Formats: sequence, structure tokens, C-alpha cells
Amino acid sequence: MLKSFFLSLVLLSSVFFSYAQQSPQTAVQSRSDLEKERAAIQKEIEEVKNSLDETKKNKKETLGQLALLQRKLRLRESAIQNINSQINFIQGDMNESWREILKLRRELDTLRRQYAESVVYAYKNRSSYDFLNFIFSATSFNDAVKRVAYLKSYRAYREERADNISKTQLLLQSKIDGLKVSRQEKDDVLKKQNKERGILEVEKKEKDAVVSSLQSREKELKKEMNAKQKQDNILSGSIAAAIRRARDLAIKEAKKKDAEPRTNPTPTKTANLSNSSNTNTNPVAASTETKAKTYTVFKTSEDIRLSDNFEKNKGHLPWPVASGTIAMAWGPHEYIHGVIHNNQGITIETNAGTTVKTVFDGEVQAVFSVGDVDAVVVRHGKYFTTYSNLEGITVSKGQQVKTSQSLGRVSTIGQLEFVLSDEKDHMFDPEKWLRR
Repeated sequence: MLKSFFLSLVLLSSVFFSYAQQSPQTAVQSRSDLEKERAAIQKEIEEVKNSLDETKKNKKETLGQLALLQRKLRLRESAIQNINSQINFIQGDMNESWREILKLRRELDTLRRQYAESVVYAYKNRSSYDFLNFIFSATSFNDAVKRVAYLKSYRAYREERADNISKTQLLLQSKIDGLKVSRQEKDDVLKKQNKERGILEVEKKEKDAVVSSLQSREKELKKEMNAKQKQDNILSGSIAAAIRRARDLAIKEAKKKDAEPRTNPTPTKTANLSNSSNTNTNPVAASTETKAKTYTVFKTSEDIRLSDNFEKNKGHLPWPVASGTIAMAWGPHEYIHGVIHNNQGITIETNAGTTVKTVFDGEVQAVFSVGDVDAVVVRHGKYFTTYSNLEGITVSKGQQVKTSQSLGRVSTIGQLEFVLSDEKDHMFDPEKWLRR
């Protein structure tokens, strides 16, 4: 009976220590990621607030200001969602702590009960006669030695159980203290959540006020949009023409290279060509074969390198201006009721005179005027970036440019039109290609 009692305590001890050594690494890592995300969101909110302060210097509300307010609202909602995720993690930790506390209490009760039973057993068999009787009742000398060793290990085991009870009590108290900290942490996060929700309501009212002001200028804004649409049409046609000229030139160069005579033909090849001409007696078929040949554009080694590197940098291209706000995003949008525009690129609102820089290595494909302002098209292999509403152009057609090289300055309009397209005149959302 004593041996079975001893073995059950050993088993319980091993379960206890394996449990005590576990640590929720995944949850800690996830909460760490949430903290980093929260810090990034708060930093972006501060940047938007600074941009808004600049736009508010202009007494008249603009679409750029509305875009900033809408962006700030989205960021604020992301911040609240982040806080909700933190609360869920904290609550999960609290639930897990409760389960651990209940389990430790059960284990502590079991340890105490079994230790008490062992103490009672030892007390009842405390006389030297009982121990000697246990030893001398052995059937052999070896059996007697084993019984002596067993009694020693049993005494050591009882001391170990007492120590385990003490450790379990300390671990239980640690879990209880940790639960108190988690409760306080949850209360603090809930306060942050309520604060963020209060700020969100204020910002919604601020956005509604700007929308109301803009709606009162609906006719004026529609007039501005019509003027922008006309300018966009001119810009789009000019970009298409520049891309077409680039394609034509590339095909011309490919044909020219293909027409160059081959050097050092071998006698064998000459004989084969002679035999081939004898067998093919239909000049019309030969002519048709030549006309049917097609050329793929922008396939030189340099063009392929530039195109590949441009694609690899999607989401990491530098912005064409040091600071600014996307007043009008890519694609069709209804900015306020009745004011709709389909933007072929992104319209970046910034200070007049701001330096405009190319976003990647390439070659200046075209420099042209769009009404009272200028535009620059840069080719990056099979991709093209266009920068419009410029003045003080500092580059010329055919010039090689490097990333972040100056192209000119933003005109007095205070807006940069940035367009991204490819050799087939496909338009892309530039915001997805620029650095976040």
C-alpha cells in the first residue's frame, strides 16, 4: 500500500511540474504585434493631423481636406479595432489564469491531503520497532538492503512533497496577482477605447461640417471637376501618344537590328540557303512570311531589367513629393453628393513650388504642356509614370534619370497629377505602388 501511495504522488508531481513550465508564447507574440500596430496607427494619425492643420490655413474647405478627414476616420476606426483585439487577448489571458488558478487549487488540495496521509502513516509507524520489523522481515539480505533504501527515499520524498506544496502555494499566489494586473490592464484599455470612441464622434462631426460646406459649393465644385476632366482628357491623350511613339520607336529599332546583315556566314549555311532558295520558288509566300513577322516592344535586356525591378518595388516606390495628401484617389469616386469624377491617377495636394521627383530609374519619354502647366513622362522599361501640373521643368526628352531625381516643381495649382500606366495603355492605382 505504501508503494502505491508513493507512486501516485510521483505521478502527480511530474504532471504538476510539466504544467508549471508551460508559457503562452503565441499570445505574447500576438499582443506584441498589436502594440506595434497601434503605435503605427497613432503615428499615421499624427501625420494626418499635421497635414490637416496645413490645409486649415486655407479658409475655404477643399476636397483634399475632406480626403484627410475621411482617412483620419478610417485610421481612428482601425485604432478602436486594435483596442478591441487587445481587450480580447487580455480577456483570454484572464480566462486562462482562472483555469490555472482552479487547477492549482485542486492540485494543492490533493498534495495537502496526500501529504497529510503520509504524515499520519509515518506517525503511526514511528517506533523503531516497526521500522526494524519491516527490515528484518525481509526474505534475504538483498531484500533488506532494498527496504532500507526504500525507507530513506520515502523520507526524502516526504520532504520533497512539503517543498512542492510550498512552491505550489507561491505559484498560485503569483497567478492570482497576475490576474489582478490583467484586470487593471483591461480597465486601462477600456478607458482608452472610450476615449477613442469619443474622439471618433468629434471627428465625424468635423467631417460632416466640411461635407456640408462643400455641398453648399456644389456648383463651384462641379465646375472645377469639369475643368479637371477636360485637363485629364488632354493629359490622357498626350500620355497615349507618348507611349505610342515609344512603341513605334522600339519596333523600328527591332526591325533595324533584324535587318542587319549577319557577319562571317559559314560555307555550310551558305549552301543550305542556296538549296532552300531552289526549293522555294514562290516569292509571294516569302513576302507574306516577312510581313507576318511581329515584334514585341521593350524586350531589350535593359528594358527587361528595368521592368522587373519596377515590379519588384511595388509598394516600395518613393513618393514623387516630400509631403502631400491624396486629395483625389484613383478610379471613380463620389466625393460629395452630385460631385463624381473618375481619376486616371492620383491627385496629390501639396504646396506650390514643391520639388517633384521621379519614383524610379528610367528615361524621359516626353515633356509637353497641358493647358497652362507642363507634364513629364518617364519610361521604366514597359512602365510609364507621368507627373503633371508642373512648372520649371529640369529635364528633357531622352534624358536618363535616377530615382528621386528632380523633374520640376508643383505649379501654383498646388496639386500634382501622378499617373502610372504600361505599354498597353493600362492604368494602375499608383497608391498601391508607392511606399506606405
